[in-house]
Amino acid sequence: MSAAKLGLGQGGLEVKQFLRSREQVMFTLAFPAILLLVFGSIFKGDIGQGVKFTQYFVTGMIATGLMTAGFQALAIQIPMERDRGVLKRLLGTPMPKWVYFAGKVLMVAFIAVLETAILLAVATLLFGLDLPDTGAKWLTFLWVSALGITACTLCGVAFSSLARTGRSAPAVVTPVALILQFTSGVFFVFTDLPAWMQNLASLFPLKWMCQGLRSVFLPESFGAREPGGSYDLPMVALVLGVWCLVALVLCLTTFRWTTKRDG
Repeated sequence: MSAAKLGLGQGGLEVKQFLRSREQVMFTLAFPAILLLVFGSIFKGDIGQGVKFTQYFVTGMIATGLMTAGFQALAIQIPMERDRGVLKRLLGTPMPKWVYFAGKVLMVAFIAVLETAILLAVATLLFGLDLPDTGAKWLTFLWVSALGITACTLCGVAFSSLARTGRSAPAVVTPVALILQFTSGVFFVFTDLPAWMQNLASLFPLKWMCQGLRSVFLPESFGAREPGGSYDLPMVALVLGVWCLVALVLCLTTFRWTTKRDG
């Protein structure tokens, strides 16, 4: 089989396995939409300059959805597969190692596109979300999302080596994801957070993903309320790009195919 067919075949298998897991589908796809419904129904006012809270909140939820699909899902799923011996068995087959990762990447891309579409549909139909009105904004939306999901996917693969067992993976990964959400301007206006919290969040991709998406869905004048006085898209691209490189190096140097008890 050609490399493309191998990758696509593994991707299709990963997507089927994802869709067959009701719990995973509910948590990954439905939970962000439920949060949007809850927060959008409770907080109906604006946060200044005519910007509705929902308009602000949806940017954070899209970024969170990308992080959930890439980082959180893989950092939990891979240790479980390692613990069950799935990765060890794959090593004994003729399948090239890269095919396994290609399947995960295609699964993450499928989930990310579907989840983003669901969030945009809910926010537009129920809360009057103003979609980007220029091609430049849609282009920014695409490259911020692409860089963000790439960084989150690579971080998820790298972080998967920290969990000692598959059972402990959710306990290791979920608190990290929650802390990043609360400190990165997802649930609250970022500049309303304490300075130390803003500085901490600035070290990680989620904050920059949220900032880049705010430039797409919020007025240009609202950029003055960002910590640097603008949306600073070049810095968004730089930080996300650096995280992609750092996480790739960590993946190549720390990824484990077997558990410690397997040797």
